Amino acid sequence: MSFPKNFLWGGATAANQCEGGFDKDGRGLANVDVCPNGEDRLKVISGKMKMFDFDDKHYYPAKLGIDMYNHYKEDIKLFGEMGFKVYRLSIAWSRIFPNGDEKTPNEKGLLFYENIFKECHKYGIEPLVTITHFDCPMHLIKEYGGWRNRKLIDFYKNLCITLFNRYKGLVKYWITFNEINMILHLPFMGAGLYFEEGEDENKIKYQAAHNELVASALATKIAHEVDPNNRVGCMFAAGSTYPFNCKPENIWEALCKERKEYFFVDVQAQGKYPNYALKMLERNNCMPEIWEGDLQLLEKNTVDFVSFSYYNTNCINVDEQVEVTSGNLFASVKNPYLKYTDWGWSIDPLGLRITLNEVYDRYRKPLFIVENGIGAIDTINENGEIIDDYRINFHRDHIKAMKDAIEIDSVDLMGYTTWGCIDLVSASSGEMKKRYGFIYVDLDNEGKGSLKRTKKKSFDWYKKVIASNGEDLD
Repeated sequence: MSFPKNFLWGGATAANQCEGGFDKDGRGLANVDVCPNGEDRLKVISGKMKMFDFDDKHYYPAKLGIDMYNHYKEDIKLFGEMGFKVYRLSIAWSRIFPNGDEKTPNEKGLLFYENIFKECHKYGIEPLVTITHFDCPMHLIKEYGGWRNRKLIDFYKNLCITLFNRYKGLVKYWITFNEINMILHLPFMGAGLYFEEGEDENKIKYQAAHNELVASALATKIAHEVDPNNRVGCMFAAGSTYPFNCKPENIWEALCKERKEYFFVDVQAQGKYPNYALKMLERNNCMPEIWEGDLQLLEKNTVDFVSFSYYNTNCINVDEQVEVTSGNLFASVKNPYLKYTDWGWSIDPLGLRITLNEVYDRYRKPLFIVENGIGAIDTINENGEIIDDYRINFHRDHIKAMKDAIEIDSVDLMGYTTWGCIDLVSASSGEMKKRYGFIYVDLDNEGKGSLKRTKKKSFDWYKKVIASNGEDLD
């Protein structure tokens, strides 16, 4: 068995990294808008530096993105030319509810996404919609404290009811929250959390996570009630953790690290808090406030599929004198057996097969790889071409690993959407020069450029891969 006939090949973007149009047609301000590029970005997205509005000292790349707000027809046409079966995109919450707590949605925002979905269907592309991809209206952060406040569950519920009803028949694949485990690593970006001095950060993070888990279960319930054809998934940042060697302490630390990242998906896919997590929360005095009915809601409304991002694996060593790198914002010991990108991310195709097997063995639900790619500096040659063989090689090797997981290991894999199928703003660094796409966008880190779209060499290669359903990888 090779790739299934109905395998969903495509690409992925996020509203805050590509749309722009931050002040168009009634859209409100969001947390992702006020994350600057440069050295302060990490402090802001991790909730350590308060930035609730724009200032004159920073550049805010999400204001423009790649201006997909005005280029979506051109971009989706290119996706159609590549033969996409699916396009993963996200909703900007503040485009639908500018403050987040209104009763009535913004019609212009709803119409914008309706037009995008119809444009996708014009080319035979199924939209895969992430309801919240690092996106929280700033009003909800200023007024309620972000996802630490349980009131956000009702606001999110209102958003979901609006989306599921408005787009019934246009969208059937949904993801509730992007990389839900990023609450632990980038809490302002992931859940609108900013910490005042003296606050118990871990307790707040796990309370926010519980609120999102309840909201996710509610979304799953509502989606199935509105349209039984809806399929709802959860999503986390994945990547197996290797012990640096067979020292038992390293084996144990690797297990603990993986549990920390699996925790929230254990709840979403299996319907209950795992024992190891309950003990950890108890031990660290981080137990969230759980309301009556929460646990029953979680148990009865598990997701239909498990989706994840995969960029690299991690390596762990309890000994201090080892070289440390960082990939996808997870600190990791440098693995001597792997090559690394310019941004310090390990390149590990076999790690994807390992991760697929670990996740499938754990949950026994269909899987969906919704982010995978390599950030690299692309150059235009004298003929105006971008010869990105490094990107082709990266995806070829990872697709081979997927194929082995399906053919040899019998992993149930629904689809594969490459990250940043068109160049966009990097979530971690706020840069444009860290490019992922098959389509080049003429824009630099300061937002200067023509925004012209140009096909890279990888464009035609991926087109061939899709046309052959993953058989022709040359």
